[in-house]
Amino acid sequence: MTGLSDTTVWLVIVVLGIGTFLIRWSFLGALGNRDMPPWVLRLLRYTPVAVLPALVAPLVVWPAATGGQMDPARMAAAAATVAVGLWTRNMILAILAGAVTLFGLLYML
Repeated sequence: MTGLSDTTVWLVIVVLGIGTFLIRWSFLGALGNRDMPPWVLRLLRYTPVAVLPALVAPLVVWPAATGGQMDPARMAAAAATVAVGLWTRNMILAILAGAVTLFGLLYML
């Protein structure tokens, strides 16, 4: 037991919900109808390219499935994904190559 009352828990939930809403609204509601300068639009194009590797890299290098130990199957799948992505410039093919490599190596190992 944490010793927190129900009122405190619900207050924290409501405050966090309002905070999350305001953070999202600040971008979508306040800036959604305005034209942005070309330099901002150019920089925003790189957001997914920066965020996706930051989300995926820990799952490849320190996967929870192996207790945080590096795994040759996951490293090979990441390498195959990057190689096919650079070679074909096709995201779907890159994801499929990584998935096939991962599941194939997990099956064989």
